[in-house]
Amino acid sequence: MPPPTMTFLNVPYAEKDEARALGARWNPGRKRWYVPTGVALDPFEKWLAKDGAPASAGAGRKDSAAAKLAVGANYVELAHDCNPFEPCATCAAELAGTPWTAARASLLDAVASLKRGR
Repeated sequence: MPPPTMTFLNVPYAEKDEARALGARWNPGRKRWYVPTGVALDPFEKWLAKDGAPASAGAGRKDSAAAKLAVGANYVELAHDCNPFEPCATCAAELAGTPWTAARASLLDAVASLKRGR
């Protein structure tokens, strides 16, 4: 028998009581609202991920109080998934001339300085 599945929701804090009243439950480990197995998804339509993507797809770190994406001052959205600290021709082209490049260089200098100080 397969394990029960949960359908996770994107519920803003201000709407948590509404989701709970419809039958959603809170998962404290993931800090996410979900619809238990066997409960109809229709009432939760506005909180389901769009385009068939998982509810966590495309989600960055969320400010739990405002349910808004929290980003730093040097945030640059990349068109593909990769680690911008590793060599990547696509990322290098997208990041060139942005404040992120200077911030990265400053961070790498600080790390190198710490390593020399050992």
